Amino acid sequence: MNPTFVHLRVHSEYSLVDGVVRVKPLVAATAAGSMPAVAISDTANLFALIKFYNAAMDKGIKPIVASDVWIAPDRENEDPTPLVLIARNETGYRHLSELLSRAYLEGQVLGRATLKKSWITEKAEGLIALSAGREGDVGKALLAGNQEHATALTQHWLQTFAGNFYLELHRTGRAGEEDYIFHAVELALKLDCAVVATNDVRFLEQDEFEAHEVRVCIADGRTLDDPRRERRYSEQQYLKSVAEMTALFHDLPEAIENSVEIARRCNVHIDLGKYYLPEYPIPGDQPIEDYLADVSRKGLEDRLAINFDTTGPDFAERRKAYDERLAFELNVINGMGFPGYFLIVMEFIQWAKDKDIPVGPGRGSGPASLVAYALKITDIDPLKYDLLFERFLNPERVSLPDFDIDFCMDGRDLVIQQVTELYGRVAV
Repeated sequence: MNPTFVHLRVHSEYSLVDGVVRVKPLVAATAAGSMPAVAISDTANLFALIKFYNAAMDKGIKPIVASDVWIAPDRENEDPTPLVLIARNETGYRHLSELLSRAYLEGQVLGRATLKKSWITEKAEGLIALSAGREGDVGKALLAGNQEHATALTQHWLQTFAGNFYLELHRTGRAGEEDYIFHAVELALKLDCAVVATNDVRFLEQDEFEAHEVRVCIADGRTLDDPRRERRYSEQQYLKSVAEMTALFHDLPEAIENSVEIARRCNVHIDLGKYYLPEYPIPGDQPIEDYLADVSRKGLEDRLAINFDTTGPDFAERRKAYDERLAFELNVINGMGFPGYFLIVMEFIQWAKDKDIPVGPGRGSGPASLVAYALKITDIDPLKYDLLFERFLNPERVSLPDFDIDFCMDGRDLVIQQVTELYGRVAV
């Protein structure tokens, strides 16, 4: 069997400052190179994830969810160091998302979203970590000749990730790499720590190196010919083939094999197309579908009592069309899983009206819904004007309903505040 390889560290254009790899060409190149999987590990973000996930699944490539994160140093006057976190499963994906959010909210250091080691310890379940080569904390300690500190750091990560920590190896022609590899392999044997090869990919083809450097210069505020600028990258950091990577690490075949083993262990399913709405507070234990139906029928009664003579001889016949339309719409709304959406919108519009904040009568396709009219979300009778409900909500084209609502500029901030207080800031 021919040895194979998986790229576990690729920076896409979504890294913003140090990657120019486009998502779809990356997936196409991975498929063309007969690699079964690939990871995008952008710096401190998962911005590319959904586009990457969809593109990879479409081509039969396993998408590996990862990110390069910055780790706060143990000692003062030291810079943060990178660490690669890879999600093994849905738990790991959730933990990675939470860690990145916390880095931005609580860990800003000189413009970098940085993680404390204690935060990672709390969320290590479901994650695999790579040491980030010579640039990681272990790598820097090894190149500084501090074997004792490097050993302590490696032991910490091995304990944190319960055996899911790998010393990462690069051969991209940058200074110190071979010295690092020598000491890293020695340390790996000493501590029974696995090693893995990556190419720390920043661009797809070798001839894209200069374009990548231009992007780096823009981020650093430098020019290409500036003799003072730091040269952190090499032209070897492209998406190398399986054959190239295998030849590059012919003396360390386990580093190639472990890339495939890691990819095999990573299985993250992302549930797309499902909407997560705040929970509307329903009195009692009544199902939300039944509650929507009850409120809608009562609201329709109120509307009909205003618009028609309910004692007239033809009222029963005239309301038949309304009852049929209401039943049809409720069936569609409940069947598509959107009863909570209508109730949420109903609540904050009624709240605004109760507070004398002017609200528009309805705009766009929303007034085509009789349920919306019954709930007083809109003030336009759709049957009177022959408006088609299907323009607003259609089971053949599943998408979240969208009410265009006009609030007066004086008071709309109060509406947002009320919704936030009712459902919670994290849900709004």
